[in-house]
Amino acid sequence: MRQKYLILQDDNQNQLKIREYAIVGKQPKNQDATILRDDHFSFLCEETYEGKIIVSAISKGLSALIAALRTPNLFPIEPYATKIAESVMALYDSEDDRSAELFFDDIDLVSVVLEG
Repeated sequence: MRQKYLILQDDNQNQLKIREYAIVGKQPKNQDATILRDDHFSFLCEETYEGKIIVSAISKGLSALIAALRTPNLFPIEPYATKIAESVMALYDSEDDRSAELFFDDIDLVSVVLEG
């Protein structure tokens, strides 16, 4: 399955939003995730977090941030959760960036297991 996460930092409302999208149904063959169109992805869920909770979790480290970001509705597997948390940390560390878009393809996980 191919997934996309859109991470948005809203300073005006002191919130962080994470939107999860995925390609459901027939997968486009031989297309790099970065050239897939938005209409290939279906919206799955959106989680909104209070900024102070995220800042507190960041100060406690990556594991604490992953725990804060995971919810019953948004519970990415460990490799994805780590990348999402690292991106959130980078957003909160940056003065310019206010959003990030991450693409994941489960086939990449299979490749890592087969190579290992």
